[in-house]
Amino acid sequence: MRLFEAILDVNKRRVAGDPTAVVPVAEFPTALPLAALTCIDARLNKLLPDQLGIPEEQFIWLRNAGNIITSPLSSTMRSLGLACAVKGAKEIAIIGHSDCLVGKTTVMQLLERLKTLGVDRARLPENLVEYFGLFASERQNVIRGVDFARISPLIGANVPVHGLLIDVRSGKLEWVVNGYQQQEAAATGRTGELLKKADRSLDAFSKIGQTVAEEFDVPATKIGEAARTAEGWLRKTEQIAGAVGEKLGRTAAPTPASPPPPPRIPLPPRSR
Repeated sequence: MRLFEAILDVNKRRVAGDPTAVVPVAEFPTALPLAALTCIDARLNKLLPDQLGIPEEQFIWLRNAGNIITSPLSSTMRSLGLACAVKGAKEIAIIGHSDCLVGKTTVMQLLERLKTLGVDRARLPENLVEYFGLFASERQNVIRGVDFARISPLIGANVPVHGLLIDVRSGKLEWVVNGYQQQEAAATGRTGELLKKADRSLDAFSKIGQTVAEEFDVPATKIGEAARTAEGWLRKTEQIAGAVGEKLGRTAAPTPASPPPPPRIPLPPRSR
């Protein structure tokens, strides 16, 4: 049994009325601690991590409004990457919840509420849906977040990324994305090859250095734009690599010309 199989089993027992059900953490030394991204909804304060059956010291809890990830290199992905690299998280879970108010908020409602807070629309990004990560389905939001995390260069290929939904009334968990199955499929399929190519492109770009990138005016901000699939993320990295190559080619120092041949010295006239 793997970690999330045990978590779902414990959750089933807790929902049925057994508050003593817990994950036997000693059996999962290579899968814990767990890093989880959830919403800031206060109703989750009591539900998590109790409904996962994991002790607090094994639960690295990240939260934002709507448990939203907007791109493979967003600030949320930075935190998840650091949770793995610094805090030692072995697996990741993106956990959405039922009755999410962020998902129920339309762009017009958001603008009205921001206006009452004195926020000027003219100072906001043009595409509010993309910037705020607004969504209509909690399930699709979780799937999109998992996709971004899985293709992010900040998350190692050996870190499973799961997607779950929790019912805020019953506490029941639904395993929306099985990170183990996704990981196995990505390692051998078309997606795996695309991710390897994307990693190589990003690695080449990183070696150029931020200072040089700024000097050449490389469009680095495009790295963080939304890429909905592995193919889209690969296109972004190839675009960056191409831009860098073009800039380097244009600014390269010209090859010095060959020195002119030495002047010919006339021979003295022959005596008769």
